[in-house]
Amino acid sequence: MTHNHLTAVELAGLTRSGELTVTEVMEAHLAEIERRNPAVNAIVDFRPERALAAARELDRTFRKDEPRGALYGLPVAHKDLVPAAGFRFTQGSPIYADRVATQDHLVVERMAAAGAIAVGKTNVPEFGLGSHTFNDVYGVTRNPYALDRTAGGSSGGAAAALAARMLPLADGSDTGGSLRNPASFCNVVGFRPSPGRVPSWPNGDPFSRLSVVGPMARTVDDLALLMSVLVGADPRAGWSVPADPAAYFPLPDPGRPIRVAWSPDLDGRVVVAREVRDALEPVVAALAAHGWDVELATPDLTGAIETFRVLRALKMQVTLGPVLAEHPGRLKADARWNVEEGAKLDGPTIAEAERNAARIFHVVREFFDSVDALVTPTCQVAPFEITTRYPREIDGTPMHDYLEWMGLPSAITVTGCPAISLPAAFTPDGRPVGIQLVGPHLREDRLLAIARAFESVVNAGRAPEVDPTPQPAFVTVD
Repeated sequence: MTHNHLTAVELAGLTRSGELTVTEVMEAHLAEIERRNPAVNAIVDFRPERALAAARELDRTFRKDEPRGALYGLPVAHKDLVPAAGFRFTQGSPIYADRVATQDHLVVERMAAAGAIAVGKTNVPEFGLGSHTFNDVYGVTRNPYALDRTAGGSSGGAAAALAARMLPLADGSDTGGSLRNPASFCNVVGFRPSPGRVPSWPNGDPFSRLSVVGPMARTVDDLALLMSVLVGADPRAGWSVPADPAAYFPLPDPGRPIRVAWSPDLDGRVVVAREVRDALEPVVAALAAHGWDVELATPDLTGAIETFRVLRALKMQVTLGPVLAEHPGRLKADARWNVEEGAKLDGPTIAEAERNAARIFHVVREFFDSVDALVTPTCQVAPFEITTRYPREIDGTPMHDYLEWMGLPSAITVTGCPAISLPAAFTPDGRPVGIQLVGPHLREDRLLAIARAFESVVNAGRAPEVDPTPQPAFVTVD
């Protein structure tokens, strides 16, 4: 097996022990990026010389008796919504196409301190808006399983790079599904932690509960390894929750029969495509056959989607309002619409959304007294064509804007609970379909242990056969 097909846990063990040099690992991944990225367009601002020089320096100073970080020598790329010093920091916007970061995001700091080496950035939609990764700076990211399909977003570049075996680990972020949606579309693992579990700095809206940063990987163990590096309080972050890294890696056995509630459509609150439900029903049946206690149940999420839309509009007004004011006419239509929605909000509307969010938090908290996890589809659809901005309908039901088709993960965001998307199944034509596990607030450790147990029952992590023929980066997206 080639180095880039080993897991992150395996690679880190081999580099820390000296059985593999960091240079060997780096060269294998750089070669795969050079071979596959022209087709997928997942990694942007690619800096192979810088990465190779850093790898050789680690090898030059290697001493067997010295401790090394958990990610020692692993190649990574950082989402282009966070700054990484010396790399371009565009956020997918022509406004910032030439900006180069002069500081590191906290996630970048922690991964580097653990020994990871950055090779570039990962592609995003403009300002991270929308769950389809395309922009006017770098173009569109293609799904490694079907190059004419979207990789999802906004962490679409990260997910596609992982799926194509160009990277062993990646970071991402999530407001209404931006870690989970691309993980589902690209057959990898994406984890949205509880707010504050992975602190974020710098952050233009540090006290928002909607947006979090988190890890992505190809296996739960790999994701847990990165999670152990990212967790822990930081005084610079608005939300910052203490954590013991040892609670996340290695993961314990979850113990006792696992009790889960299966909710295929949040009790009718969202429309889920028939092909997604058909793909996941056998997966849920397999859990029951392996001794999981599975019941059909949904917590009362009345108003969760509407609450998300209000709080998201408020966040957009906070973060993008000043950008629109400084650069009128230069933001894409979606970004302008988000800011305009925020400008329409009044005090009573925001107050009602906050009250409902509080009610939902407590309803879900009590729901987890009787089950270990809520299980849902990750997304309402399978990967769609890259020329489509978002699905205009799901099984005949119209989607009125680009948020509606992502109502399911958005509703889960409002609960404040950790949620993970896992590889689960494929449509008959080979497009990935993920499943979402949701756990109690601040119990990421327990949820990851359950996710690992799921992975032992459902092994859907097959690699794509990526045609390396270069593809156009810029396409018309309607």
